[in-house]
Amino acid sequence: MLLLPCLHYVVIPHIVTDEHSLLYPCMRYNMVMLFSKAKTDFLEYLEVEQNRSQKTIANYDHYLIRLLDFAGDDIQIREIDAEMVRKWRLWLARLGTNVSDELQKVTQNYHLIALRGFLRFCAKRNIEALPVDKIELAKTPGRNKVTFLNEDELQQLFDQPDTSEVMGLRDRAILELLFSSGLRVSELVGLDKDHINLKRREFMVRGKGQKDRPIFISTDAAEWVQRYLDKRGDNTRPLFIRYNGSKAVDLSGNFHRLTARSIQRMVAKYAILAGITKHVSPHTLRHSFATDLLMNGADLRSVQAMLGHSNISTTQIYTHVTDPHLKQIHERFHAKKIQD
Repeated sequence: MLLLPCLHYVVIPHIVTDEHSLLYPCMRYNMVMLFSKAKTDFLEYLEVEQNRSQKTIANYDHYLIRLLDFAGDDIQIREIDAEMVRKWRLWLARLGTNVSDELQKVTQNYHLIALRGFLRFCAKRNIEALPVDKIELAKTPGRNKVTFLNEDELQQLFDQPDTSEVMGLRDRAILELLFSSGLRVSELVGLDKDHINLKRREFMVRGKGQKDRPIFISTDAAEWVQRYLDKRGDNTRPLFIRYNGSKAVDLSGNFHRLTARSIQRMVAKYAILAGITKHVSPHTLRHSFATDLLMNGADLRSVQAMLGHSNISTTQIYTHVTDPHLKQIHERFHAKKIQD
Protein backbone atom coordinates (compact mmCIF):
# COMPACT_ATOMS: atom_id res chain seq x y z
CA MET A 1 0.00 0.00 0.00
CA LEU A 2 1.41 3.37 -1.04
CA LEU A 3 1.63 5.92 1.80
CA LEU A 4 1.31 9.55 0.82
CA PRO A 5 3.16 12.30 2.78
CA CYS A 6 1.69 13.18 6.16
CA LEU A 7 0.76 16.67 5.02
CA HIS A 8 -2.12 15.29 2.97
CA TYR A 9 -3.66 13.65 6.01
CA VAL A 10 -3.54 16.46 8.55
CA VAL A 11 -6.89 17.90 7.46
CA ILE A 12 -8.85 14.60 7.43
CA PRO A 13 -11.83 15.24 9.74
CA HIS A 14 -12.53 11.80 11.20
CA ILE A 15 -11.06 10.65 14.50
CA VAL A 16 -7.83 8.72 14.18
CA THR A 17 -7.62 5.46 16.13
CA ASP A 18 -4.50 3.59 17.14
CA GLU A 19 -4.93 1.41 14.07
CA HIS A 20 -4.98 4.47 11.82
CA SER A 21 -2.05 6.17 13.58
CA LEU A 22 0.42 4.27 11.42
CA LEU A 23 -1.18 5.78 8.33
CA TYR A 24 -1.69 9.25 9.74
CA PRO A 25 1.23 9.97 12.10
CA CYS A 26 1.08 13.74 11.61
CA MET A 27 -2.55 13.91 12.66
CA ARG A 28 -1.91 11.85 15.76
CA TYR A 29 1.03 14.13 16.60
CA ASN A 30 -1.29 17.11 16.21
CA MET A 31 -3.96 15.73 18.54
CA VAL A 32 -1.67 14.86 21.45
CA MET A 33 0.90 17.62 21.05
CA LEU A 34 2.17 18.53 24.52
CA PHE A 35 2.85 22.11 25.47
CA SER A 36 6.42 21.46 26.68
CA LYS A 37 7.44 19.84 23.37
CA ALA A 38 5.83 22.56 21.27
CA LYS A 39 7.44 25.24 23.48
CA THR A 40 10.89 23.81 22.71
CA ASP A 41 10.11 23.84 18.99
CA PHE A 42 8.85 27.42 19.28
CA LEU A 43 12.01 28.64 21.02
CA GLU A 44 14.16 26.95 18.37
CA TYR A 45 12.02 28.66 15.71
CA LEU A 46 12.67 32.04 17.35
CA GLU A 47 16.40 31.38 17.35
CA VAL A 48 16.84 29.89 13.87
CA GLU A 49 14.10 31.39 11.72
CA GLN A 50 13.33 34.64 13.51
CA ASN A 51 16.94 35.40 14.56
CA ARG A 52 15.79 36.64 17.94
CA SER A 53 18.37 37.36 20.63
CA GLN A 54 19.20 34.85 23.35
CA LYS A 55 17.83 37.31 25.90
CA THR A 56 14.47 37.46 24.12
CA ILE A 57 14.33 33.68 23.83
CA ALA A 58 15.12 33.29 27.52
CA ASN A 59 12.36 35.78 28.40
CA TYR A 60 9.79 33.95 26.26
CA ASP A 61 10.82 30.66 27.87
CA HIS A 62 10.41 32.21 31.33
CA TYR A 63 6.94 33.57 30.54
CA LEU A 64 5.71 30.32 28.98
CA ILE A 65 7.06 28.21 31.84
CA ARG A 66 4.77 30.22 34.10
CA LEU A 67 1.82 28.77 32.19
CA LEU A 68 3.07 25.30 33.15
CA ASP A 69 3.52 26.50 36.73
CA PHE A 70 -0.10 27.61 36.73
CA ALA A 71 -1.38 24.39 35.15
CA GLY A 72 0.60 22.28 37.62
CA ASP A 73 1.58 19.73 34.97
CA ASP A 74 2.26 19.43 31.26
CA ILE A 75 -0.83 20.04 29.15
CA GLN A 76 -1.98 19.46 25.60
CA ILE A 77 -2.08 22.55 23.41
CA ARG A 78 -5.77 22.07 22.70
CA GLU A 79 -6.41 22.44 26.45
CA ILE A 80 -5.30 26.08 26.28
CA ASP A 81 -8.70 27.68 25.81
CA ALA A 82 -10.15 31.08 26.63
CA GLU A 83 -11.17 29.99 30.13
CA MET A 84 -7.68 28.70 30.99
CA VAL A 85 -6.14 31.94 29.74
CA ARG A 86 -8.62 33.94 31.87
CA LYS A 87 -7.68 32.01 34.99
CA TRP A 88 -3.96 32.27 34.17
CA ARG A 89 -4.29 36.04 33.86
CA LEU A 90 -5.92 36.16 37.28
CA TRP A 91 -3.09 34.00 38.66
CA LEU A 92 -0.48 36.33 37.13
CA ALA A 93 -2.23 39.39 38.53
CA ARG A 94 -1.88 37.93 42.03
CA LEU A 95 1.66 36.67 41.56
CA GLY A 96 4.18 38.54 43.69
CA THR A 97 7.88 39.16 43.10
CA ASN A 98 10.81 39.83 45.39
CA VAL A 99 10.21 43.59 45.06
CA SER A 100 6.43 43.80 44.78
CA ASP A 101 3.27 42.06 45.96
CA GLU A 102 2.06 41.78 42.37
CA LEU A 103 3.27 41.78 38.77
CA GLN A 104 2.94 45.07 36.94
CA LYS A 105 0.36 45.19 34.14
CA VAL A 106 3.14 45.64 31.60
CA THR A 107 4.86 42.47 32.84
CA GLN A 108 1.57 40.57 32.72
CA ASN A 109 1.22 41.66 29.10
CA TYR A 110 4.69 40.31 28.33
CA HIS A 111 3.41 36.87 29.34
CA LEU A 112 0.41 37.23 27.05
CA ILE A 113 2.56 38.44 24.16
CA ALA A 114 4.74 35.34 24.53
CA LEU A 115 1.67 33.10 24.57
CA ARG A 116 0.23 34.80 21.49
CA GLY A 117 3.50 34.29 19.65
CA PHE A 118 3.50 30.63 20.67
CA LEU A 119 -0.11 30.11 19.51
CA ARG A 120 0.64 31.86 16.22
CA PHE A 121 3.55 29.46 15.74
CA CYS A 122 1.24 26.50 16.43
CA ALA A 123 -1.27 27.73 13.86
CA LYS A 124 1.49 27.92 11.23
CA ARG A 125 2.38 24.30 12.02
CA ASN A 126 -1.27 23.16 11.65
CA ILE A 127 -1.46 22.38 15.35
CA GLU A 128 -4.93 22.93 16.76
CA ALA A 129 -4.65 25.95 19.05
CA LEU A 130 -6.63 28.86 20.48
CA PRO A 131 -6.87 31.73 17.93
CA VAL A 132 -4.55 34.59 18.81
CA ASP A 133 -7.31 37.20 18.49
CA LYS A 134 -9.01 35.62 21.50
CA ILE A 135 -6.30 37.02 23.77
CA GLU A 136 -6.42 40.76 24.41
CA LEU A 137 -3.69 42.62 26.23
CA ALA A 138 -4.55 44.54 29.37
CA LYS A 139 -4.77 48.29 29.10
CA THR A 140 -1.81 49.97 30.76
CA PRO A 141 -1.27 53.54 31.95
CA GLY A 142 0.37 55.95 29.55
CA ARG A 143 4.13 55.95 29.30
CA ASN A 144 5.77 57.53 32.33
CA LYS A 145 7.63 60.76 31.89
CA VAL A 146 11.27 60.19 31.08
CA THR A 147 13.61 60.72 34.04
CA PHE A 148 17.00 62.25 33.30
CA LEU A 149 19.78 63.97 35.21
CA ASN A 150 20.86 67.54 34.68
CA GLU A 151 24.50 68.61 34.50
CA ASP A 152 24.89 69.21 38.23
CA GLU A 153 23.29 65.90 39.16
CA LEU A 154 25.51 64.03 36.70
CA GLN A 155 28.63 65.60 38.18
CA GLN A 156 27.50 64.75 41.73
CA LEU A 157 26.94 61.16 40.63
CA PHE A 158 30.31 60.88 38.91
CA ASP A 159 32.11 62.25 41.98
CA GLN A 160 30.91 59.47 44.30
CA PRO A 161 33.20 56.50 43.43
CA ASP A 162 36.52 56.34 45.30
CA THR A 163 38.88 56.39 42.33
CA SER A 164 41.92 55.62 44.50
CA GLU A 165 40.76 51.98 44.39
CA VAL A 166 40.34 49.77 41.33
CA MET A 167 36.65 49.20 42.08
CA GLY A 168 36.08 52.94 42.24
CA LEU A 169 37.90 53.42 38.94
CA ARG A 170 35.73 50.72 37.42
CA ASP A 171 32.55 52.33 38.71
CA ARG A 172 33.54 55.82 37.51
CA ALA A 173 34.38 54.38 34.08
CA ILE A 174 30.99 52.65 33.93
CA LEU A 175 29.09 55.82 34.86
CA GLU A 176 31.01 57.91 32.34
CA LEU A 177 30.58 55.31 29.61
CA LEU A 178 26.84 54.87 30.16
CA PHE A 179 26.23 58.60 29.88
CA SER A 180 28.67 59.19 27.03
CA SER A 181 27.48 56.33 24.82
CA GLY A 182 23.80 55.76 25.53
CA LEU A 183 24.49 52.04 25.88
CA ARG A 184 21.88 49.75 27.36
CA VAL A 185 23.18 48.02 30.48
CA SER A 186 22.83 44.64 28.72
CA GLU A 187 25.06 45.93 25.94
CA LEU A 188 27.62 47.33 28.36
CA VAL A 189 28.06 44.13 30.36
CA GLY A 190 28.64 42.20 27.14
CA LEU A 191 31.64 44.31 26.13
CA ASP A 192 35.09 42.75 26.04
CA LYS A 193 38.33 44.71 26.23
CA ASP A 194 39.05 44.15 22.54
CA HIS A 195 35.61 45.45 21.51
CA ILE A 196 36.29 49.07 22.37
CA ASN A 197 38.74 51.39 20.59
CA LEU A 198 39.77 54.07 23.08
CA LYS A 199 42.02 55.91 20.63
CA ARG A 200 39.35 56.43 18.01
CA ARG A 201 36.67 56.59 20.74
CA GLU A 202 34.23 54.53 18.70
CA PHE A 203 33.20 50.92 18.34
CA MET A 204 30.32 48.72 17.21
CA VAL A 205 27.80 47.05 19.49
CA ARG A 206 25.10 44.48 18.77
CA GLY A 207 21.86 45.58 20.38
CA LYS A 208 18.23 44.52 20.37
CA GLY A 209 17.12 42.46 17.41
CA GLN A 210 20.74 41.50 16.74
CA LYS A 211 21.26 44.88 15.07
CA ASP A 212 24.72 46.46 14.98
CA ARG A 213 25.15 50.19 15.53
CA PRO A 214 28.12 52.52 16.00
CA ILE A 215 28.92 53.84 19.48
CA PHE A 216 30.84 57.05 20.06
CA ILE A 217 32.26 58.11 23.41
CA SER A 218 33.69 61.31 24.86
CA THR A 219 37.32 62.00 25.67
CA ASP A 220 36.48 61.92 29.40
CA ALA A 221 34.85 58.50 29.15
CA ALA A 222 37.76 57.10 27.16
CA GLU A 223 40.26 58.42 29.71
CA TRP A 224 38.41 56.89 32.67
CA VAL A 225 38.11 53.52 30.95
CA GLN A 226 41.82 53.62 30.14
CA ARG A 227 42.72 54.50 33.74
CA TYR A 228 40.67 51.56 34.94
CA LEU A 229 42.28 49.16 32.47
CA ASP A 230 45.76 50.39 33.43
CA LYS A 231 44.96 49.53 37.06
CA ARG A 232 43.77 46.03 36.19
CA GLY A 233 46.20 43.21 36.92
CA ASP A 234 44.43 40.42 35.06
CA ASN A 235 44.18 39.14 31.51
CA THR A 236 40.47 38.25 31.45
CA ARG A 237 38.33 39.22 28.44
CA PRO A 238 35.43 41.25 29.94
CA LEU A 239 35.77 45.02 29.93
CA PHE A 240 34.19 45.29 33.37
CA ILE A 241 34.75 42.60 35.99
CA ARG A 242 33.59 41.98 39.54
CA TYR A 243 35.86 41.84 42.58
CA ASN A 244 33.47 40.36 45.14
CA GLY A 245 31.67 37.03 45.37
CA SER A 246 32.65 33.59 44.11
CA LYS A 247 34.79 33.30 41.02
CA ALA A 248 34.12 29.77 39.82
CA VAL A 249 36.04 29.25 36.59
CA ASP A 250 34.12 28.24 33.46
CA LEU A 251 35.22 27.50 29.91
CA SER A 252 33.70 30.68 28.47
CA GLY A 253 36.16 33.00 30.20
CA ASN A 254 33.23 35.02 31.57
CA PHE A 255 33.53 34.00 35.21
CA HIS A 256 34.65 37.51 36.21
CA ARG A 257 32.13 39.44 34.11
CA LEU A 258 30.05 42.03 35.95
CA THR A 259 26.29 41.46 35.71
CA ALA A 260 23.57 43.92 34.72
CA ARG A 261 21.99 43.57 38.15
CA SER A 262 25.28 44.51 39.85
CA ILE A 263 25.51 47.66 37.75
CA GLN A 264 21.91 48.58 38.57
CA ARG A 265 22.65 48.30 42.29
CA MET A 266 25.86 50.26 41.91
CA VAL A 267 24.22 53.16 40.07
CA ALA A 268 21.38 53.31 42.61
CA LYS A 269 23.89 53.33 45.50
CA TYR A 270 25.89 56.25 44.10
CA ALA A 271 22.69 58.20 43.35
CA ILE A 272 21.71 57.94 47.02
CA LEU A 273 25.19 58.98 48.14
CA ALA A 274 24.98 61.96 45.76
CA GLY A 275 21.73 63.05 47.40
CA ILE A 276 19.69 62.62 44.21
CA THR A 277 16.08 62.03 45.14
CA LYS A 278 15.02 60.71 41.72
CA HIS A 279 15.00 56.99 40.97
CA VAL A 280 18.27 56.52 39.10
CA SER A 281 19.18 53.44 37.07
CA PRO A 282 21.54 52.71 34.16
CA HIS A 283 18.63 53.52 31.85
CA THR A 284 18.39 56.96 33.47
CA LEU A 285 21.88 57.65 32.13
CA ARG A 286 20.74 56.48 28.68
CA HIS A 287 17.82 58.91 28.93
CA SER A 288 20.26 61.62 30.04
CA PHE A 289 22.44 60.88 27.00
CA ALA A 290 19.52 61.33 24.61
CA THR A 291 18.25 64.41 26.43
CA ASP A 292 21.69 66.05 26.34
CA LEU A 293 21.94 65.49 22.59
CA LEU A 294 18.54 67.01 21.90
CA MET A 295 19.11 69.96 24.25
CA ASN A 296 22.26 70.78 22.31
CA GLY A 297 20.58 70.72 18.91
CA ALA A 298 20.76 67.12 17.68
CA ASP A 299 17.88 66.03 15.45
CA LEU A 300 15.54 63.22 16.46
CA ARG A 301 16.60 60.90 13.61
CA SER A 302 20.26 61.05 14.66
CA VAL A 303 19.33 60.33 18.27
CA GLN A 304 17.21 57.42 17.06
CA ALA A 305 20.23 55.94 15.26
CA MET A 306 22.55 56.41 18.24
CA LEU A 307 20.07 54.79 20.63
CA GLY A 308 19.41 51.90 18.25
CA HIS A 309 15.65 52.42 18.14
CA SER A 310 13.93 50.59 15.28
CA ASN A 311 11.01 53.02 15.26
CA ILE A 312 11.15 56.80 15.50
CA SER A 313 8.04 56.70 17.73
CA THR A 314 10.16 55.12 20.47
CA THR A 315 12.58 58.05 20.32
CA GLN A 316 9.72 60.52 20.49
CA ILE A 317 9.41 59.92 24.23
CA TYR A 318 12.10 62.60 24.43
CA THR A 319 10.02 65.27 22.70
CA HIS A 320 9.41 66.89 26.10
CA VAL A 321 12.99 68.12 25.78
CA THR A 322 12.26 69.96 22.55
CA ASP A 323 9.25 71.80 23.95
CA PRO A 324 11.29 74.74 25.33
CA HIS A 325 13.01 75.05 21.96
CA LEU A 326 9.64 75.16 20.19
CA LYS A 327 8.50 77.92 22.53
CA GLN A 328 11.65 79.94 21.78
CA ILE A 329 11.08 79.56 18.05
CA HIS A 330 7.45 80.60 18.43
CA GLU A 331 8.37 83.71 20.42
CA ARG A 332 11.15 84.63 18.03
CA PHE A 333 9.31 84.25 14.74
CA HIS A 334 5.63 84.60 15.58
CA ALA A 335 4.94 86.46 18.83
CA LYS A 336 5.44 89.95 17.39
CA LYS A 337 3.10 92.82 17.98
CA ILE A 338 1.21 93.96 14.95
CA GLN A 339 2.26 97.49 14.04
CA ASP A 340 -0.58 100.01 13.62
